[in-house]
Amino acid sequence: MTQTAPSLLLLIPAYNEEARIEPVLREYAGYFRQYYRGRFELVVVLNGCVDDTLGVVKRVSAEFPEITWQDHPARIGKGGALIEGFKLAPLADLIGYVDADGATSPAAFHDLVRRLLIVEVDCVIGSRWMPESVLHQEQTGRRQFASRIFHAIVQGLFWMNIRDTQCGAKIMRRRAVEKIHASLRIADMAFDINLLYALKRAGCRILEFPTEWTDKMGSKVVLGKTSLTMLLSVLRLRLVYSPLYQLLKPLRPIETWIYIKLKAPPPLPAEPKRRVAR
Repeated sequence: MTQTAPSLLLLIPAYNEEARIEPVLREYAGYFRQYYRGRFELVVVLNGCVDDTLGVVKRVSAEFPEITWQDHPARIGKGGALIEGFKLAPLADLIGYVDADGATSPAAFHDLVRRLLIVEVDCVIGSRWMPESVLHQEQTGRRQFASRIFHAIVQGLFWMNIRDTQCGAKIMRRRAVEKIHASLRIADMAFDINLLYALKRAGCRILEFPTEWTDKMGSKVVLGKTSLTMLLSVLRLRLVYSPLYQLLKPLRPIETWIYIKLKAPPPLPAEPKRRVAR
């Protein structure tokens, strides 16, 4: 009797990826159709695309029914796209995401899934900064330097002891996603910090695992502007979990104005607390 693996939902956030996403979709759908024994679904979450990314996704999905999509006309950012995608968590046992550029191969992501099924943890994240990691094409010196500075800031603010918070390959159990979804507010590239810190605070166990990575051309990361936005977001996230946050409420319009000036998606507002009927 063939053993069935847990159902797997893979999210790919996409912003103007018509030139890069087709081979990535074909590789992932073809690989998991052949090698994964459970139900596999790949959802592309488009946000604010003004090119033909949606047309490409529709064309590939006609060949691979495993591929579906969400199309959000507003530019809600990588984090906003994943927050929307995580609303589908009840549909699968395992929920993960990768970048649209194919930096993480299907086989490398499958390694993370296998590790999650072997070890009693709630989340497995790929790491490019462990001795066993394999980097086929490393980032430029400038991006590596910026990455290490950002890591030092994150470590100083949150003490998560994670070497690579920003690797775009993560897999979680459904219960972990549902547990922390309401705490996810960061819509820009600093979303991963929000996710990991929310998991830590919720008592979820995170395993960092060496991965195979190929840095791709055509990155959407613009060092100066993106780095400033991410710094602003991690500082904001730190304040959210401090007594000072409520005192800074009058400054929220200024905060939003700064994000708009940086052409970045502002953090999402907190959901109103539901009153419990007595």
